[in-house]
Amino acid sequence: MNSNPYIQFLKLSQALTQKEVGQDLDTVCVKLLELITISNAKDEALTLSQAMGMSLMGSPATMHRKIDILRKQGWIDLVHEGEDRRTKYLVPTAKTYKYFESLSKVMSKAWVKAKA
Repeated sequence: MNSNPYIQFLKLSQALTQKEVGQDLDTVCVKLLELITISNAKDEALTLSQAMGMSLMGSPATMHRKIDILRKQGWIDLVHEGEDRRTKYLVPTAKTYKYFESLSKVMSKAWVKAKA
């Protein structure tokens, strides 16, 4: 068995992701959710336009489809700030924070397992 904490974390997080998000979210959706959450944590919320422009993850149409999936399943919300109703920001929901809190626990568990 590999005692590398990161490998342990990957194994446990993969199992958790399957349990929490199931087959409904593909790898691109999960990665996009991570990027949205990280940006939000840095107080730099992504706009819808910025997310759609992430060409490394797919075409703008693909990104729009992935954002719709995340929104319809309750992982993110689209919000406006200030008077400008044209700019929509992508923000994680409580469901997303609960998922990442579960991943945090898995990471701690992997660290303890690897050290044992």
